[in-house]
Amino acid sequence: MQSILTCVVQAHNVQLITLAGFVCIVGIYASFAVAAQAGRSEGAARRNWAGISIVAAGCTAWATHMIALLAFEPGMAAGFEPILTALSLLVAIAGIGLGMALVVGRRHRSRRFAAGVILGFGITALHYIGQASYRVTGHVAWDMSLVAGSGVIGLGLFGLALMFAGERSRHLRQLGAPLLLVAIVVLHVGGMAAVVLTYDPTVALPASAVAPATIAPIISGVSFGLLILAFVGLRLTMHARAQARQEQRRLQDLANIALEGLAVCDGDVIATANSSLERLSGLTQAELTGRSLSTLLPGLALADLPEQEERDTELTAADGQTLPVRVLRKEVSLGRRPQTVVAIRDQRERLRTEARIRRLAFTDALTGIPNRARLGDVLAHHAVVLRENGRGFSVLMLDLDRFKFVNDVFGHAMGDALLRKVAERLRSVLSADDVAGRLGGDEFAVLAPGLEDGGPQRLAACIVEAMDRPFLLDGQLVHVGASVGVALAPRDGTDPDQLLRNADLALYQAKAEGKARFRVFDAALAERVEARRSLETELRCAVRAGEFELHYQPLVDAHSGEVTAAEALIRWRHPRRGLVSPADFIPLAEETGLIMPLGAWVLHTACSEAMRWPAAIKVAVNLSPVQFRDDRLPETIEDILRATGLPAHRLELEITEGVMLDDEERTLMMLSRLKSAGVGLSMDDFGTGYSSLSYLRRFPFDKIKVDRSFVRQLPADPESAAIVRAIITMGSCLGMATTVEGVETAEQYAFVASEQCSQVQGYHVSRPLPSPDFLAFLTDQKAAA
Repeated sequence: MQSILTCVVQAHNVQLITLAGFVCIVGIYASFAVAAQAGRSEGAARRNWAGISIVAAGCTAWATHMIALLAFEPGMAAGFEPILTALSLLVAIAGIGLGMALVVGRRHRSRRFAAGVILGFGITALHYIGQASYRVTGHVAWDMSLVAGSGVIGLGLFGLALMFAGERSRHLRQLGAPLLLVAIVVLHVGGMAAVVLTYDPTVALPASAVAPATIAPIISGVSFGLLILAFVGLRLTMHARAQARQEQRRLQDLANIALEGLAVCDGDVIATANSSLERLSGLTQAELTGRSLSTLLPGLALADLPEQEERDTELTAADGQTLPVRVLRKEVSLGRRPQTVVAIRDQRERLRTEARIRRLAFTDALTGIPNRARLGDVLAHHAVVLRENGRGFSVLMLDLDRFKFVNDVFGHAMGDALLRKVAERLRSVLSADDVAGRLGGDEFAVLAPGLEDGGPQRLAACIVEAMDRPFLLDGQLVHVGASVGVALAPRDGTDPDQLLRNADLALYQAKAEGKARFRVFDAALAERVEARRSLETELRCAVRAGEFELHYQPLVDAHSGEVTAAEALIRWRHPRRGLVSPADFIPLAEETGLIMPLGAWVLHTACSEAMRWPAAIKVAVNLSPVQFRDDRLPETIEDILRATGLPAHRLELEITEGVMLDDEERTLMMLSRLKSAGVGLSMDDFGTGYSSLSYLRRFPFDKIKVDRSFVRQLPADPESAAIVRAIITMGSCLGMATTVEGVETAEQYAFVASEQCSQVQGYHVSRPLPSPDFLAFLTDQKAAA
């Protein structure tokens, strides 16, 4: 250490050492500035600037070393061997060039460090070749420990200098030049301190040695060239920085137009940000600049984010609140320097919109309660819970009993208001764990967890009671009522669709039993429904296959016994079941709408076959209430009469009293249209309904038929006899014919005949007969007469 200090303080000319340091600093700056210009250039210009930078770096190291040698005062004559002096310059340039070639475009620190060591070898070689070219009148010896130490330290410093020079962080990059200067100083001082000179007058300088006074101008020229290059580099740097500032301002202007927050980052440090990011973060431009991006986005590692791949994270605003954002990263070149642009998009409105969409997708728009889709999800969840821990639950289906009446009488707006009130009332009777939803129309469903102590049954009863109370709609009290079907899981199934079907079946049963009540599903109900479904399928096939036929039951004059009419009765000749009674399939046909094609077939077939009967005999056909509600019924009958050729007066239409209960005004209009067509009208099953006298007075019936329920006890039962007598007398007074059906004995026949009824129908006269048998019956009766 003492030898080093002695070398620096006593063996060197301080002015020249200072000049050497100045030349080194200027040369290093010039080399770095030109290298930076090479990095900003492309093609041939890039190669040219890179070459100038390498030569400048080599000349810097050589000039610094040579000036330092000139500053050395050995106390004896000295000179320079010209070939080794020139070789030292070439070796420095070659070593620096090789090191730079290895490091260009490399981001790995180890690669840059290794390149710096190679560069250091070149400068070390320059130093010791240059010292070897130094000649004195004496002997030269070396302290190898100082040589080795200065070499190891210098090479390490050279490696660190090049490694830091390639860092993305501006602060780390700024360490490159100082470390390079320190490395050169360490090499020179260590090398010069390691030299031991011994004066010997017998040793003469070689004739080829160049005196210091001769080589000094050459060194000055190189130094001056470096100074000029430094000014050029300064100008280039200033121009590049001005251009970068201009590009940055342009980028800033463009960024401020963007609605997304944009941050231009140098590594993890924010170099600039747009106004949108200021608003989003609550920080000013000055506060954002220089801030680590990780402080804004603590949950995001920028290095781990693939380029142009969006990722959701949270932004920490100035007030400490976290905001949901979506981040996109893009690498750009700004002033030939790679930088990262991070786009930060506010996701609050998107998340609110998505939440609103989910709410709309899973909420019934009219009532505000969950819709079918949401209820299906909840049901599926409870099915999973049931499988995992065995906790049962119940599904209740609710249907309003008189909703159609409200829509028809008060309008659909009032119907919608009713549905909203139903939803409110339904929620009021449910617990916090129960979920109610609207399936559609006036159909609702409730999912209730747990089956303890008859809870589902009590809930169903509460719902029925709540819906039985009147609703106040637009100042009017409206009574609708509701029926409820209950399915229990796992007893009635675990599949969500199956549970809904079973609850629906129980609801259907509740309605069939009189409405305004609840029923719990049972297996027998499923069997009945399955049998009904099977029958419906077979009925549809039967309509297409034509498996029906008509039987005719004669109606005879009560006094003469002659056949005056025949009632057409449909029969289904099933391929496996044989003849199926109308009571088993007519209600199903009415419910499914099959009664329309079936009823048209009955009318057409009866009229067609009646054309083969004697002209005095009429045919009677029962009309279903469904058929009667068809506004085109009169035109249909006229078309059938025209097609078959049957005179209108030979057709009688039998209409049950229940038809008149729906809409009296419409019923009167329809009966009048049928009467105008010329057909006869008969009120069937008279006495079993309501307000019969009123109907007889208002509606244009030609005949009334006394229901068979009043005939069974004749003539023994006085009450039945009084009723039949009263009906016959009333019909006579109103000018209507009277037919008594269900007459099965001679005593019954004699009684009704004595009461002056017009016609008799029943098994005592004949059972219903197929068409050929009915024709034979007519032939036999004519022969007997």
